[in-house]
Amino acid sequence: MIKLLLKYSLPAAIVWTLIIFALCSTPGKYIPTTNWLELLSFDKFVHASIFFTLTVLWLLHGFQTHKLSTAMIVIIIIGCIAYGGILEVMQATLFSQRSGDWLDFIANTFGCLMGWWIFHKNKQRFKQAV
Repeated sequence: MIKLLLKYSLPAAIVWTLIIFALCSTPGKYIPTTNWLELLSFDKFVHASIFFTLTVLWLLHGFQTHKLSTAMIVIIIIGCIAYGGILEVMQATLFSQRSGDWLDFIANTFGCLMGWWIFHKNKQRFKQAV
């Protein structure tokens, strides 16, 4: 499974990046609504999860192709966090019926950092798979 994921890390990372963009640019009227308390906690979990996945996929690609220097790891993490921030700004200014939210950005950032941490803790398993 790890070898397969490493082999297709770039296409997976690109597709996931585009899926996040599509989800974040979807007009608000097409997003299901529920009790705001339920939505608040679930929404933050979704934000953290999708940015966790984004970060892990880009780190896997970097690991597969560049053997990941510290500088490359920092660039990937900053890039993923910046992507989350840019999407929140775009939701506030460009996308129809959407609004940017600092708490969403914090959840995005938390997901990115957790993705790095999990990747870092499992790096040895990836080395064995290559």
